[in-house]
Amino acid sequence: MELYDVIIIGGGPGGLSAAYSAYRNGAKKILVIERDRELGGILQQCIHNGFGLHHFKEELTGPGYAGRCIALIQDKPEIRALTDTMVLSVSKDKKVTAVNPEKGLFTVEGKTVILTMGCRERTRGAIRTAGERPAGVFTAGAAQRMVNMEGYLPGKKIVILGSGDIGLIMARRMSLEGCKVQAVCEICPYSNGLTRNMVQCLYDFDIPLYLSHTILKIKGRDRVEGVTVAKVDEKMQPVPGTEFDIECDTLLLSVGLIPENELSMAAGVEIAPFTNGPRVDQRRQTNLPGIYAAGNVVHVHDLVDFVSDEAEIAGKFAALEAQGNLAPAVNTVEVSPVNGIRTCVPQILHLPEGGEPVRLFMRAGAPDRKVTLEVKCGGEVLVKKMLPVVKPSEMVTLDIPAAKTALMHDKITVGLQPK
Repeated sequence: MELYDVIIIGGGPGGLSAAYSAYRNGAKKILVIERDRELGGILQQCIHNGFGLHHFKEELTGPGYAGRCIALIQDKPEIRALTDTMVLSVSKDKKVTAVNPEKGLFTVEGKTVILTMGCRERTRGAIRTAGERPAGVFTAGAAQRMVNMEGYLPGKKIVILGSGDIGLIMARRMSLEGCKVQAVCEICPYSNGLTRNMVQCLYDFDIPLYLSHTILKIKGRDRVEGVTVAKVDEKMQPVPGTEFDIECDTLLLSVGLIPENELSMAAGVEIAPFTNGPRVDQRRQTNLPGIYAAGNVVHVHDLVDFVSDEAEIAGKFAALEAQGNLAPAVNTVEVSPVNGIRTCVPQILHLPEGGEPVRLFMRAGAPDRKVTLEVKCGGEVLVKKMLPVVKPSEMVTLDIPAAKTALMHDKITVGLQPK
């Protein structure tokens, strides 16, 4: 059985960034396992621009960003990548069982393992929309792959349910391909996509957006013929008498993403509520020693740049642990989101003597303006940051210096205070 310093499951931007970070921090034998036929993950089908502004300080397309990440690990004898390889299981003692056409079933062992499997889309079954099961109902990501990589159009008259970023981008993509996007319906009273995508994908193309609306029924038996839309109240319940029909032949669903954690749960990794990903510390280590997680498998990001930043943290500390150079933790601090912050990663801090720098990744529960983000310990404000606007769709980050983490004990809270 081959022994590696670091085994990385998932060859998307998170896995590639983790591999490069592990290499830079001294790991001598690194294995990246990817189930698709090529590295790059979901970025290979995201042909639009807007990637890399934070991480590479340059605007790139999805394949362009993936190419940059792939170039970082190429020609590095310390890093080996297996594509077209499906991981079947990960054990607590860091043995990874996988299968591919060339080697068949095989097992490798790592001193450390990093989980970077990404996330998947919610389907029609997850939202339980009434109606028959006609052709023409797709997740937005499946339609994106059909159009951008396979060269097929899913339909001509499109309705999109959900205003997530993939749905907004597909509204623009289908319009550019000559289709008519009839409407985008969003059950929340606010958009769930980035502001730039709202402007560039909907407003610039005059595509109607129905906030506080949802689809009650899909019409049609063999092929989608239309949808019935209704307004919803504050409790997300349809308002009687507000129903109306929209004619379409295709329905695209952009109703949220779910971290891909079947392997994590089978291994015994503790899953955090709200994020639906592993509960991790500031080094991105899970509750299982030597098993790390980063990127969309931990919590869904809106920018791939943040995925790379987080994966670099996991790669660094996995490499240090594999070499026996990880500073031992002497202080454990729970992190609790309060006052308008819905999720915060990491959920726990394992701090060495003297503390260490920590970056928090957070999402607000509702849109707000002119608020102050505060990190408190025992009622004392350790760090604060003024935010002109917060939105659930846009991640907030906060860097805490080592000098401040050295003052933490037992529990800290992260919350918003109105101005």
